[in-house]
Amino acid sequence: MALINDHFLKLPTNYLFADIAKKVNIFKATHPKTDLISLGIGDVTRPLPPVVINALHHATDEMAAADSFRGYGPEQGYDFLRDAILKHDFNNRGIRLDREEIFINDGAKSDTGNFQELVRWDNSIAVTDPIYPVYIDSNVMIGRAGTKGNDGRWNNVIYLPCTPENGFIPELPRQRVDIVYLCFPNNPTGTALTRDQLRQWVNYAIKNDALIFFDAAYEAYIQHEDVPHSIYEIKGARKVAVEFHSYSKTAGFTGIRCGYTVVPKEVTATTLTGERIALNPLWNRRQCTKFNGASYLSQRAAEAIYTPEGQKQVSATIDYYMQNASHMKQVLRDIGLNVYGGDDAPYLWVQTPGRMTSWRFFEQLLYNAHVVCTPGVGFGPAGEGFVRLTAFNSHELTQEALRRIARFY
Repeated sequence: MALINDHFLKLPTNYLFADIAKKVNIFKATHPKTDLISLGIGDVTRPLPPVVINALHHATDEMAAADSFRGYGPEQGYDFLRDAILKHDFNNRGIRLDREEIFINDGAKSDTGNFQELVRWDNSIAVTDPIYPVYIDSNVMIGRAGTKGNDGRWNNVIYLPCTPENGFIPELPRQRVDIVYLCFPNNPTGTALTRDQLRQWVNYAIKNDALIFFDAAYEAYIQHEDVPHSIYEIKGARKVAVEFHSYSKTAGFTGIRCGYTVVPKEVTATTLTGERIALNPLWNRRQCTKFNGASYLSQRAAEAIYTPEGQKQVSATIDYYMQNASHMKQVLRDIGLNVYGGDDAPYLWVQTPGRMTSWRFFEQLLYNAHVVCTPGVGFGPAGEGFVRLTAFNSHELTQEALRRIARFY
């Protein structure tokens, strides 16, 4: 008889965005003539940059000819993309990494969920609250999170609340933890850490022999010079941090699927006998066993964004979304809502009026303004009383959504 991994049974029945989709579909079925505008799920809407389209066409033509056809690629990624990443994402910022420390993936979500396989199930973890759900759910699946209480918290997870009172900057844990998940610029709050603030976390990890899993999926949206684009801009981070990157929001690759993970050769964990083990070769072994590599087409598409024209076109798209974010923040504040984020990230964290619950506010916007948002409580207990809005729609639809919200309020 096969026995189930009962840790999976501890997960909520549906993923947050599946719950949202279900409620939206019910609304559409009962209001078939109503036009909804989504400022909810963080999917992009702008077309792929022209250089990416050209690269995809060229790569497709290569696959149509016997002498240029590509079959299985290297599990770690093609050298042409890894070298472009090193040059443009790190060397230009004074960060020195080796090609062997870059692992191409099919989007950051996979690796942020999978990397925890490399460490024991009984490691302690700390997460910012609110937080991207994948960090918690992947640890639930392996049994590391424990059990969920009535307050929405898992008993083996150390929560680091991010609230208006602390400027959405998590405080260092009062006790020692083994692994810390950080996402900055943050999803969902849209806030960022300055260089000095991030340095405190690196120093904490060094002092406490902890690991930092650093999600930098939104670094391309950073507008302020004192906000680091990579944790490796901080001295000592190579010894304690693994970093995750994505092209999904950078270049519109949500349908293409490509990203990368950085695993420095210096970063280690220990055995029960105290032996230091480098994580880089372990991750390489894991990828060779469980991953066949991102597609050749998606990697050629990613390479194209590092060309001079690609950089210009990607920057233009990011500017487009950040114009939305700036306009949204101003309008929502003008109608009396408390709004955070949106300065270094395409997300706005909006406090619900009158202590209304997140789901209640979601329903009010859906049924009265015909606008879809994301309930903040879906990102963690500290998200109750907030909703997340994204800047990933067109200028026209974003302005219309704001008009609807303003009319409602």
